[in-house]
Amino acid sequence: MMSESPDTRSLVSASSQLNLTEIEAIDDKEFDIPQVDTPPTLESILNEPEEEDEPFVLEDTCLLNTENIDAHSCETSSLASSDSGDRAHLKRCKANACTHEHERACTHTRRKAIETNATVHGSVLRHSTLKGVSAQIVSAAEKVDAGLPTAITVSGVIAVGTSHGLALVFGKDQNQALRLCLGTTATGAEYGAVSALSINRDCTRLLCGFAKGQITMWDLANGKLLRTITDAHPPGTAILHVEFTDLPTLAVCNDSGGSVFELSFRRVMGMRTCESRCLFSGSKGEVCCVEPLHAAAELKDHPITPYCLLAMASLTKILVIGLKPSLKVWMTFPYGRTDPASVPVLAWQFAAVQKAVNPVVAFCRGDTVHFLLVKKDESGTIHVIKQRQLQLSCDLISLTWLNSRTLVLMDSSEKLHVLDRPSQDELETLDLHEVQLVYNSSHFKSLATGGNVSQALALVGERACYQSVCSYAGQIFYLGTKSVHIMTLRSWRERVEHFLKQERFTEALSLAWSFHEGTAKAVLGLFGDPLKRKAVVADKMVEILFQYVERSLKKCPEQGKIQVLEQHFQDMVPVVVDYCLLLQRTDLLFNQIYSRLLENPVARGVFLESLEPYILSERIGCLTAPVMRDLLSYFQENGMMESVEGCLVHMDITNLDIQQVVRMCWDNQLYDAMIYVFNSGMNDYISPMEKLFQVIGPPLQEGKPLTDEQVIMGNKLLVYISCSLAGRAYPLGDIPEDLVPQVKNQTFEDFKNDKQALEYQQRIVDILLKVMVDNSDFTPSQVGCLFTFLARQLAKPDNTLFVNRKLFDQVLEFLCSPDDDTRHTERQQVLLELLQVGGVVQFDQGRLLALAEKAEFYQICEFMYEQKHLYDRIIDCYLKDPLRKEEIYNYVHNILSLPGYSPKDKQTARRKALEHVKELVRINPAKTAELVAGHFGGEVECIITALQDDYLVFQLLKNLLDPSEGPNPQAVLTLRPDLHELLVGLLCRFCPRQVTPFLQTSQHYRLEETIEITKKHDLREATSYLLEKKGDVQGAFQVLLQTLKTKLHTLTQENPELARPRSEDEDAEEADDDQTPLSVVEEALIDLIQLCHRNSHGLNQQQREALWFPLLEAMMSPQKLLKGPSAKHTSEALKELTMKVLNSMSSFIALPAIIQRILQDPVYGKGKLAEIQGLILGMLETFNYEQTLLETTTSLLNSDLHWSLAHLRKAVSRGLHPRQDHCNICLQQYKRRQESEEEIIIFSCGHLYHCQCLQRKEQGVMGKEPGLVGDGVHSWSCYKCTSRQGTRPADRVSVVGGRMRATSLAQTKVTSAYRGADTEAHGRKDLAEVTLDSQQIQAWDQLRCMYRGPSRLAILTDIGHSHSSEKAGLLNTAHPPTGSIYHSENFSLKLSPPPVVEE
Repeated sequence: MMSESPDTRSLVSASSQLNLTEIEAIDDKEFDIPQVDTPPTLESILNEPEEEDEPFVLEDTCLLNTENIDAHSCETSSLASSDSGDRAHLKRCKANACTHEHERACTHTRRKAIETNATVHGSVLRHSTLKGVSAQIVSAAEKVDAGLPTAITVSGVIAVGTSHGLALVFGKDQNQALRLCLGTTATGAEYGAVSALSINRDCTRLLCGFAKGQITMWDLANGKLLRTITDAHPPGTAILHVEFTDLPTLAVCNDSGGSVFELSFRRVMGMRTCESRCLFSGSKGEVCCVEPLHAAAELKDHPITPYCLLAMASLTKILVIGLKPSLKVWMTFPYGRTDPASVPVLAWQFAAVQKAVNPVVAFCRGDTVHFLLVKKDESGTIHVIKQRQLQLSCDLISLTWLNSRTLVLMDSSEKLHVLDRPSQDELETLDLHEVQLVYNSSHFKSLATGGNVSQALALVGERACYQSVCSYAGQIFYLGTKSVHIMTLRSWRERVEHFLKQERFTEALSLAWSFHEGTAKAVLGLFGDPLKRKAVVADKMVEILFQYVERSLKKCPEQGKIQVLEQHFQDMVPVVVDYCLLLQRTDLLFNQIYSRLLENPVARGVFLESLEPYILSERIGCLTAPVMRDLLSYFQENGMMESVEGCLVHMDITNLDIQQVVRMCWDNQLYDAMIYVFNSGMNDYISPMEKLFQVIGPPLQEGKPLTDEQVIMGNKLLVYISCSLAGRAYPLGDIPEDLVPQVKNQTFEDFKNDKQALEYQQRIVDILLKVMVDNSDFTPSQVGCLFTFLARQLAKPDNTLFVNRKLFDQVLEFLCSPDDDTRHTERQQVLLELLQVGGVVQFDQGRLLALAEKAEFYQICEFMYEQKHLYDRIIDCYLKDPLRKEEIYNYVHNILSLPGYSPKDKQTARRKALEHVKELVRINPAKTAELVAGHFGGEVECIITALQDDYLVFQLLKNLLDPSEGPNPQAVLTLRPDLHELLVGLLCRFCPRQVTPFLQTSQHYRLEETIEITKKHDLREATSYLLEKKGDVQGAFQVLLQTLKTKLHTLTQENPELARPRSEDEDAEEADDDQTPLSVVEEALIDLIQLCHRNSHGLNQQQREALWFPLLEAMMSPQKLLKGPSAKHTSEALKELTMKVLNSMSSFIALPAIIQRILQDPVYGKGKLAEIQGLILGMLETFNYEQTLLETTTSLLNSDLHWSLAHLRKAVSRGLHPRQDHCNICLQQYKRRQESEEEIIIFSCGHLYHCQCLQRKEQGVMGKEPGLVGDGVHSWSCYKCTSRQGTRPADRVSVVGGRMRATSLAQTKVTSAYRGADTEAHGRKDLAEVTLDSQQIQAWDQLRCMYRGPSRLAILTDIGHSHSSEKAGLLNTAHPPTGSIYHSENFSLKLSPPPVVEE
């Protein structure tokens, strides 16, 4: 098999990243569904087979990107060798066929199968001519003197340059019409021939380079000349290449001087300009090929694309440079020694390598193609990595990518080579002589400017065809002197159909199978999903198989020798059979295909003979009944009985006539087949034996010699009996596991039918015993297997065997030999099985028990004691057996808890367990505790006394009483407090770190006694916890404070940077032995702070100071002792810890008291202020922060309150406009008499009333409201609106008091316009004193919420959750009925920027 490319698997796994089109774009073509509702596209036209009489039209590559589809189809291709078929099957066929006389058919089958495995690629490329473009190029040369074609480029249009300076632009529609003719012959005479062309990314601009060095830019939309560039490069040199980059304003050009220039296009003040920059000077080595990296739209965000890569091929090396963000050379790679006349070529392509899509540049000069991978790693570094090179045997002049896996190369003899890059397989070779390719030699020699080029460049130019080959969208265009040609990948169906048209069915099937298995190369048009792909290809292969059979039957030679007819079908039938089996379509093979072959007897015979090797290799295991019958009949008619027997023993014969087959086998002496039919067809393993005995039995009884046939029969019988006793099927395979015991017993018991058989049976047993007992080479398992079998037979009621008991005694001695330590477990297991099947009756039980105890066969002892109900002795066996000690707990538990055991048995087991309780605790304390809790709860004190070892007592009590130790047995067991206190004392001795956790989880100890225990062992943390639990907070504090002082003293007395070994007591208190003294101090301080925090809430000020001030003093005192530079780190750390104390105590102690205490401290009082400056500044910073927070909150509250009151006053001060000029009660105008002075009331709803009318209707509720400004101000409600709502006058009072929604927003009491001056003054006074009632306040809340959302006051209210009655009236205004402002979807908090602080 061909070696696999290093990056092949990564290409397969990452090919889905190159899937730039949807799967659905291929479905119609996949199933040949024509598009009738839309006009044909360019792709569909090019994918149709070309006919001579059909006019060719160019495809629209914009509608269907063939490159992208093929990249997707690469997902279906694995990169293993393209060999298909099953080689192992072929080898098995060959091995089996050699044993039969009909090797001819099998050999032919092998030959055909091997041919299907051959690598077949078929026609990969479709070669077409653009007839429309070609005809118009010739016409333009004749009619408008355009000259011969010199260059071509393709994008959304096809542009062809001519020798007389014209650029012809053709459309890519069906007619390939000439859209634009750019330039004139006059300009051509001045500039020379078009030597290079390039179209930008969006197909709006065309760059033309000329032989005399000029460059022009054209607008492809209207044919307008946009720029003429004459100074981009040195004069007197021809333009060899001009290329747009992916940036719309950037291009590069290469001249015949070997230099490369960057062209930057600008448009300033309406003027189009071009700036030129030299990228590479020809004086350092001429560059003759440039290629910028172009990324498809789907890859525009690739991390490499911003660098705008450019590859340049000089005469000596390849260069890769980045144009952006600044010019940088990324890599140079020399060619090595090459032919000076070889043409350097290069091409870019994005490919999937190592699960990532990255650009790859392929380049060559001569016969070796190199590949460079450019990628950017996670750190942002660019890497250029050399890939595996491709070696050919020809000189290349052109290199083009069809897709990320397929390369098309053209050699100097104008032959195309299609290669698969990962596997380096050459897929196809095409001759392009008929194209008459255009070469760019004159431009490389710069003949238009006088031929002033180097000799090396002129030599390379002899075979340069850069401008004659162009690739776009998975298609390659070749420019000939009179025509334009296009190469496109064929779809997989086209490639198969190409073979079918030539009636090359075998190659077509081989190619289709490679598509089915995913091993084909350059695949186009298949699904990426393997299941869908296989289903589609399998349907096509079935169609081909039918065509192949029909063609073979129709073209069968009518005359000639039988050998000619056989050879004709032997070329077809094995191939059909092979592919039907590969496709797993035996239904197709044995029904439709076989029914067609039955029409020809020769074809039928060849078909039946060809089945034999597949049956022997077990590729065919089941035939249909008609085929099976025909196969047996055919073999029988032709005397091929050995083939019959060989086939029968490999097949399922359940669908055959068993009696007929048995008769045929018996008549033809096919004993193997007969035995197989009985065994497999009827599960009968005795009848074959009886039939064979009936034949060989009488001659033996009469003493006559056996014939050769009878000897063969006897030999087969012996082998069959041995296979049956061994559990093996005859002649091959295995008996089903569920039938093995039955077959063995039936085979052995079959000897009991007569006296002679019984004697023979006994003789077999005697021989076996003599051989195995006297021979030391057999393993204990083998000996035990024999005696286990014999014990089973002897235990049966109808037993006829006799075995000397001395032999059993010898076996017992052999298995229980104390001198042999090897295979101890195996020997014990063998003896146990022998006893379990009834062998115990063969031994003296006393001797057996003694030997077992001596050999330490404790399972044997257990088996014997179990029969005698000696359960206490079984407990001893468990304790002695090192492999089963852990099982004793379950055993004791089962005896004591399960029914079926007598009280005496249970009492004996309890007594034995108590005797060995010390051993039980040593083995597993946890399980012992579980056992004690379940069955010995009342005997715990006795058990503890019996242990006599404090550590064992500790382990038992810890598992028994500690809730943290696994399942808690305390739920069913309650013990006295003194046992808990005993455990506390043992924990103090053996595991002091667990004392405090135990005290926190357990509640069954007495405080006073436990405190004494912890004090005795100097466990201060535990003592402090117990004192705090007792209520003695001061005592607990003093214990922890003393611990802190001890740690501080240790810290200040030794070098702070070094650690010293601590005492045993310190180790007992610390969690880690490797802690530094400073971390130990910090832990002790945290414990103290937490103690003070927990208890300060319930203490008065004096008690709080008694806790916090000693702690502060304890932290400040050692700092005076730390002097010198070596103590600076420790001093800083202690100051940080002191600040932590101050911050914690500031929540409970007033700041002035803290400062006063610090200043009065004897340590700090006599010192300088600088020594306590850090402490005071820290406190002041806290004060400043809290003061700023308070001022900001107050300012926000005041601002919000002012805003609320200002808008409220503005809302209630506006005038009211009545709807009518009459009272809504009396229906008279509000001014009934000219001289009267009546008061009127107007509501915000627009209704107007006389005050007297409203009073008479008793709608107003007289009374003073709390909080109103003046006395006598009444609360009114609109009579008309209230009546509509159905509210009674009595209800109105409660509505107003409940601050529910009212009809009016504000009520205003005014007087008539004709009142006196004093009355007017009184009216103004009333107006000035107007205030808000409960209705207005509620309405105002809603108005303010609609106006601008929640206020800062509302925000602070929600934050504070204030419930005080003093704030309720104010803060409740910010609460809408629906809940908190934070539940509103539109809530947003707009924070002002922090103030700028000038330092």
